[in-house]
Amino acid sequence: MGVSSSISRFAAYYKLHGFGATIRRAGLMTKRSLFSSRMVVFYCDLGKQTAAPVKIPSSLKAERLRSYAELSQPDLQAMTSFWNPKQAHRNIRDQFDQGASLWLIKSGDKLAGYGWTMLGRTIAPYYFLLGENDVQLFDFYVFPKFRGRAMHWLLTVYILQMLAAEGAARAFADTGEWNQAQLSSFAMTPFRRLGLVRSFAILGHTFVSWVENEPAVQLQKGTEQKDRASSMARSHE
Repeated sequence: MGVSSSISRFAAYYKLHGFGATIRRAGLMTKRSLFSSRMVVFYCDLGKQTAAPVKIPSSLKAERLRSYAELSQPDLQAMTSFWNPKQAHRNIRDQFDQGASLWLIKSGDKLAGYGWTMLGRTIAPYYFLLGENDVQLFDFYVFPKFRGRAMHWLLTVYILQMLAAEGAARAFADTGEWNQAQLSSFAMTPFRRLGLVRSFAILGHTFVSWVENEPAVQLQKGTEQKDRASSMARSHE
């Protein structure tokens, strides 16, 4: 994130939440950046799931949106009002334009949380390449009012069930090593821990350092082999 963008985001946060909340937010972000920058990466083989489907409670509703035009004004307002509205709008439009799907979970008519998925590639440079039937889950958020009610878990499991039904092969997700709430939520889903990783960008190039790298290496080899086999099959058609 650029310096000007960071300043803009904090200015917007200050305007919405005041000086004290902004100072606490800045301290938290600094702590995460300096001391807790490693990400925990998770993996799920969607074709091997045997657990019984999890049903969304009748008081909740989950839905999938594939375009900006499908997003209602109240939901858009909820997604953009708690940080920098202008930047949030740009991010949402950009993610839809890149082919991502937005998944919402609602309690009654109130938006409780959301998350994004991308098929066949990642929304930004990632730790490894994905296969054409692999899916990345990213940018999940549960609104403070609905935290502690398993919203992240319910939405994640629902998404995995839908992706498996559509024939997706594997799903990948990650969260900060500091994010105990999401780590606990992932532990209750079909996701399994793949490894611990740190990444940084220099002059447009992303560099990755794995703390637990053997599983990732094996997955990368599997993806490359699958892609080569697919290319060979197409060349003989």
